[in-house]
Amino acid sequence: MSTTIHDSLDARAQSGAMDDSSDPDPEVPERARGPRRYSAKYKAQILEEYEQLDKAGKGALLRREGLYTSSLISEWRKQRDRGALEALAKPAGRQPADPRDREVARLRRENERLAGELDRARQVIEVQGKLSALLEQLATDSAPTDRGETR
Repeated sequence: MSTTIHDSLDARAQSGAMDDSSDPDPEVPERARGPRRYSAKYKAQILEEYEQLDKAGKGALLRREGLYTSSLISEWRKQRDRGALEALAKPAGRQPADPRDREVARLRRENERLAGELDRARQVIEVQGKLSALLEQLATDSAPTDRGETR
């Protein structure tokens, strides 16, 4: 009994082997998706449902919703306890900077710049004073004496 190429391809297809044309696309997406954002209403609904379930049900709820960390639930509880829907509506992450802090930083930079300019101006004045004294000394040294001669 002889086996042909056609027979071996049929056997491979029947065994469930994949052919080369069904390889996944090797291209990497241009940009990954950013962090998920949750509305206050969604957070409240999930918290309410989560707190009514047993341990196995809680895990199933987290998997179903794609929440792979229970720290989200504890953070949402804290937000709820601090201020109900107002706190739940706040986005997670760093709080925006206080405008007064930005103004203080700007004024400090300006102060440092002006202090540098003042130091340079003082140095220029000092050099001008020394130059003036030197020129005065040269003028008096080269002034004519009684006999009309220079020293």
